[in-house]
Amino acid sequence: MGFGLQDIAKNFGSGLVLVFERPIQVGDFVEVGEYTGIVERIGARSTEIRTLDHVSIIVPNSRFLEKEVINWSHRNPISRLHLPVGVAYSPDPKAVQSALLEAASKHPNVLQTPLPLVLFKEFGNNTLNFELLVWTAEPNKQFLLKSDLYYIIYEVLQQREIEIPLAQLDLHLRSGKLELTPEMQLALIQMVERLSNQESDIDSSNPIEKGTEGIDA
Repeated sequence: MGFGLQDIAKNFGSGLVLVFERPIQVGDFVEVGEYTGIVERIGARSTEIRTLDHVSIIVPNSRFLEKEVINWSHRNPISRLHLPVGVAYSPDPKAVQSALLEAASKHPNVLQTPLPLVLFKEFGNNTLNFELLVWTAEPNKQFLLKSDLYYIIYEVLQQREIEIPLAQLDLHLRSGKLELTPEMQLALIQMVERLSNQESDIDSSNPIEKGTEGIDA
């Protein structure tokens, strides 16, 4: 009972902190551990979160104070999203930048202030790696927004004939002389002799060939 009352008191005290400090409020879009969703209710001992799958999760209030909480709606709901994109080495990087900015301008939920931005991240093994940065005022719809943007990006890249390559591995072969050690030469000779002996045994045990030799004689 002592341990049970201790947990109840801890969650109740955490609930009071949430009420007075207001790090989260009803309607906020938050991430708590592995859970992501909208805060539906803040109670004395627990908080109810409705996930994007419309599943209600009851989270003890103490978890909001013991672990890091991402509140996408806290104070300013405007958030920036990162979309990595890899293209082939053939196109001009400036053309890729222009294509990604065009794709961002086609979605109504992408804010134009602050402006979208394209970063040239690195020279990858098979791709030139870029990152499209866009701003949205609806962070709870960020997963749908990313999906829509990737559809648009693919369409724009296809229209501009900018290739999205598959991962590949190039193998280069060089002609030359293969040098065998004495041990390898001896092993090859023994293998050839063994195969020759096996063929001789098969020939000597073939009754058809034996009969034929008798008739010829």
